Parts: sequence; structure tokens; C-alpha cells
Amino acid sequence: MKIGVSAFAWTKDFTSSHLDLIPQARAHGLDGFEIPMFDPAHLPAQAIRKAFEANDLECTVCAILPKNINPISPDVSVRRKSLTHLIACVETARELGANLLGGPLFAPIGYLPGHRRSREEWNWAVECFQALGSTLETHNINLSLEPVNRSETFFLNKATEAQALCKDIGNPRVGVTIDTFHANIEEKSISGAIALLGTSLKHVHLSENDRGLLGSGHIDFMDIVRILHLNEYDGYLMIEGFGYSAGYPGSPGYLLADMAVSPEEIATAGGSYVKSLLRHCSC
Repeated sequence: MKIGVSAFAWTKDFTSSHLDLIPQARAHGLDGFEIPMFDPAHLPAQAIRKAFEANDLECTVCAILPKNINPISPDVSVRRKSLTHLIACVETARELGANLLGGPLFAPIGYLPGHRRSREEWNWAVECFQALGSTLETHNINLSLEPVNRSETFFLNKATEAQALCKDIGNPRVGVTIDTFHANIEEKSISGAIALLGTSLKHVHLSENDRGLLGSGHIDFMDIVRILHLNEYDGYLMIEGFGYSAGYPGSPGYLLADMAVSPEEIATAGGSYVKSLLRHCSC
């Protein structure tokens, strides 16, 4: 298993001004760094890729859909536009040098139409991701769909739902991301959900129950890493926490995070904590 940190600790809008975070991640002894993607056209892709290559660091991407992009919209023109957007996301992920693109790519965060998921919406999602298959193959990108909690989506909340969608899509490049913050809300057992996913699991976001420092809350990360070890998971343990910094007013943690916890601590203390879990599980 490899350890990385998400740029969400610092910012949701990664620009050229944030390129120094990439060598910092390497200096912290991490293997990878995750780039947030909202509009692929706004990312300085070539500069980011050069920074990754210069620091011998791996890139993964977490994409969040804009509100006007919705693969399960009842409007066929929106669904067509959504496929075009997802193709651009895959192409930009490849330009960044990534091999994995993840996130809640089935609907924009906060899309809550006031009904339970319908068979028609399910079929629209399957159709969209099946149509994306040739682009994934061409660019050697794996897609990892992330179920999120009921306050953010109605469509996929649990690992088993995401696994069922992947089965219907029928592409081995399409799998599931487990985010322990969301799973802590929706799953009866996070470790049990991971065990059921088996080889469908492509990516892991390690997030404390309050998005703070790993190990400071009530999520049983030791048991989670133990199950991942038993399942021979060899992907990323990507730390996705929010730190506070007055210098990053656009960051997710600026309004929410503990003001005593910096983005750098999310990376350094979090990385040390995960390394200690891996050492314990490999004994």
C-alpha cells in the first residue's frame, strides 16, 4: 500500500501558485499527491506534471462535477454534455500523468431531487460510464466511483451500491473509492464494506470522522488497514483531511477545520500515523 495526501488539505482550486506543495509532499516522505479537479480546463496540467516528474511523485485525481454537469439528469442534452465533460476529465488526468481518476462522478454534490434513485437514473449512469470506456482504455486511466453521504447525494451512498453499479457497467477499469468520512456515516461497518468490495476497490480516502487529524477521532483505522492488508490491497491510502491556514482562504478547512491543525500537519502527522498502522499490520 502507498501513502499520499490530497491537496484538499490546502485548497480546492489547484493553481500554479500551489506547485510547491508537490515537493513538500515528497519531503514529507509520501508516495503520491491528489489533485482536485472541478473544471479540467482550469488546471495548469503541463506544469503540474513536470512538478510530479521532477519530484518522483505519483499523481491521482479527485474530480467533483460542476452543477451544470449531471450524468443522471432527466435532460438528455445535459447527459450528453456530461459525457463530454467526463472525457475531458480523463484526458486531463492523463495529461497530469495520473493513472487514476476518482470521485462522485455520477452526479454533482448537492443534487438532491427529492426522490429515491430510479431505475431510469441508474441506467443513465451505466450508459454514461460504458460510453466512457474507450477513452479510459486509450488513456490508460482507471475510474474509481466514490459513494458519498446522504446529505451530498441520493444516488450512491454505500459501497455495495457502487459495486453493483460497477458490475452493471462491466468494465474492469471502473471500480470503487472508499472514503472513510462518508463510510463512517453510511456503513454499518467500514471494514465490512471494504471486505465485501474485494477487488472492486481501487482507491481509499483515509478521512477522520471530522476530517481532522487521522487518529484523533473515533474511526478504527487499525481495523481498516488490517482488512486492506488481508485483501492484498496495493493501491493508495490517500489522506483527505482539512487543515486551517489563514493563507488559504479558499480551502475547505478555512471555515470548518480545527484552527490548531495546519494543512502541513494533516500531511506529516497523518503520514506518520498511517506508516505506523502499516508497520503494525505487516508484523
